[in-house]
Amino acid sequence: MADWSLRLHGVGNASAVELGSAMASIERDGRPGLTIDCGAEGLTAHEALYGGPPDAVFVTHVHLDHVAGFERLFVSTYFDPHRRGKVRLYVPAPVVPLLQRRVGDYPNVLAEGGANFWDAFQLVPVSDAFWHDGLRLEVFPVRHHWPDTAFGLRLRGSVVWSGDTRPVPEMLARHADAGELVAHDCALHGNPSHTGLDDLEREYPDALRKRMLLYHYAGHADAAAMVARGYRVARPGEAWPLAAPTAMQAAP
Repeated sequence: MADWSLRLHGVGNASAVELGSAMASIERDGRPGLTIDCGAEGLTAHEALYGGPPDAVFVTHVHLDHVAGFERLFVSTYFDPHRRGKVRLYVPAPVVPLLQRRVGDYPNVLAEGGANFWDAFQLVPVSDAFWHDGLRLEVFPVRHHWPDTAFGLRLRGSVVWSGDTRPVPEMLARHADAGELVAHDCALHGNPSHTGLDDLEREYPDALRKRMLLYHYAGHADAAAMVARGYRVARPGEAWPLAAPTAMQAAP
């Protein structure tokens, strides 16, 4: 039976460079199956750990701390004939035009011409679910800045990744109902775009909070304060064990 884990490449908010940009990989037997987001520091950590860049990425939203690694990922992928056009990018359909404007719309991506940004990748727009490596993963909208610009991810029975968000109790009631580890955006203090501890305690039942792993915080002092309040807090480089997925599997 395979061993599953969630590897944190970075856990900080956009200002907490020392913690790395929030980014993770769902591992199977120590190897990355699907990576979530592609920030600059997170990509560096991914390459250092696994010896290379990701083969498949799910994009939660397009703030630069989550997509700033794409220029480097393009270069390493485009110039590798074994990878060019094969690295899968799973992008929620409403996010595709935002990602294009953010990272794909630079004129003449190579100075010598002859290449388009998307030539390096296999772009897979997704809606409420998609298949990767024989498993069905669920996608759900979250509350971050503007409707239909940020999304979370669920591998049923194993892990839920909230992405950047305010509390979304109605979504987690549906998409975290099978005992999953719930990696949730949380800092010591919330704001109009992100969750704080008081928000967490107001919006979610105790049983759900006990399954949470908090990330996207402002610094080591905040982490220590959240641990003192009884919460599990993610640290960069850690791998958290996951239950084997109960998600729908493709027929062999």
